Formats: sequence, C-alpha cells, structure tokens
Amino acid sequence: MSAIRKSIDISRSPEEVFDYMTDPRHLPEWQDSAVSARPLDGAPLHLGSKVAVTRRVGKRRFPMTMEVKEFDRPRSWRLRGVDGLVRGDVRGTVVSLDGGRRSRVTLDLDFEGHGVGRVIAPLVVKPYARKEMPRNEEKLKHLLEH
Repeated sequence: MSAIRKSIDISRSPEEVFDYMTDPRHLPEWQDSAVSARPLDGAPLHLGSKVAVTRRVGKRRFPMTMEVKEFDRPRSWRLRGVDGLVRGDVRGTVVSLDGGRRSRVTLDLDFEGHGVGRVIAPLVVKPYARKEMPRNEEKLKHLLEH
C-alpha cells in the first residue's frame, strides 16, 4: 500500500510540537480514532519504547502495540505496529520555519495487514485514516496554537 502523507504549519516551535506529538497521552486529544494511548515503559518516549494504543474504527475497537523505531528530537520520529490485525507505520517530521517560531509537521502513514487484516486494511482502515487525517491535523493545530 502507498503511504498517506499530510502536512500542516503550526505557529509553535519545533520542540513544542515534537514534544506534544510524541507524548502518547496526548494522542486521544487530537486524533479522532484514538480511544487511549499509554507508554508501556514510561514517558518520555525514546528509541525502542512501546506504546499501547486502542483505536476505534466505526463501532470496533482495535488494540495494538506500537514501537518507536526512530527518534530524533525535535526533527523526526517513527512508530511501527508490532501486533494486531492491522499494523500502522507512522513517520512524523517537524521542520523549523521563521527562525523556529513556526513548524511544518508532515505525517506519513501506512498499514500492513495480517490475517483478515489484509482485507480490512485497504478496504476499511486506510480510507478511514485518509478521511480522518486532515481533521486530526486541524485539531492538532488548534490545540497547540490556542
């Protein structure tokens, strides 16, 4: 599957944006499908950290574990699903704008299906995520700027 890519400019420093976005406890605040998220080995996240995330797609809840595969504060991070029928692969980058007064956030999201997830991922999860991402980014922008 090809990745979904979305970018948004936020009037906050790269450090503020990065720290907020990589704190799993904030995930349900700005992502519509995130029901809960918690670090399994303490916060803040670091390379190798694992995060328990429960997402809601339609009426179904999907628990999963994500592992931090890249972590370069305040520039980039990557989390990959390690279990579940549909495993997300999320890469975030933050670029400094206007001398560090603003940031451009780019999120790349892809999915890997396992078992019945091979059918669910392209037919249900990916279209749902593609529709949700612009709303999530606007919510993120609003939370960080106000």
